[in-house]
Amino acid sequence: MLTAPQFSPAGLVAVRTRIADAARRAGRDPAVVRLVGVSKQQPAERVRAAYEAGLTEFGENYVQEAMPKIAALRELGIDWHFIGHLQANKTREVATRFAWVHSVDRLRIAARLNEQRPHRAAPLQVLIEVRLDAATGKGGVEPEAVAELAAAIAQMPRLRLRGLMCIPEPSADADSQRLPYRRLRALLEELNRGGCALDTLSMGMSDDFEAAIAEGATIVRVGTAIFGART
Repeated sequence: MLTAPQFSPAGLVAVRTRIADAARRAGRDPAVVRLVGVSKQQPAERVRAAYEAGLTEFGENYVQEAMPKIAALRELGIDWHFIGHLQANKTREVATRFAWVHSVDRLRIAARLNEQRPHRAAPLQVLIEVRLDAATGKGGVEPEAVAELAAAIAQMPRLRLRGLMCIPEPSADADSQRLPYRRLRALLEELNRGGCALDTLSMGMSDDFEAAIAEGATIVRVGTAIFGART
């Protein structure tokens, strides 16, 4: 059985430095870019070590994997972000245990999260996932349908719509990396002109978060660059 290596703070320090440098190059304050550590396939012990090194927000892709991890680390006060495709039969766990959901792409999912969010808890922070390309297997709502979904979510009292998220096709070219993020930013600006009050763009991962920051990302989701390659 493979054992995950010990967490090294060096990766986290390097990522924070890259974020700060990218923000300054774009004329932005580095403090407005939040770092979510993608802890998929990382054991609870490594997440705890990353938390002790100063990382307080973590993103999980799979409910079944996340729930025991959240339980094991409940005393830490971590802000958990759900960033994967969400199935309708898993919404109760997410509504109960997570602070953020980045991947709302259907009215049914939003409605279930709203119904199942505990009334004693603060409203669940949600983002609409937007599909910016036609690749098969990609989640997300089509850009032309975002405004209708956003209007519906705005009426749900246990949810707070914060913004948009996307996962574009990978590209090694910096200019090509920026194009989908520019489109997502333009879509958010269009929604705000229509009366929304959105402030969050979740975009950018280990290989392209500098491009995302250049286009206005306020949350970057980074796993490999912090934790190393998954075993």
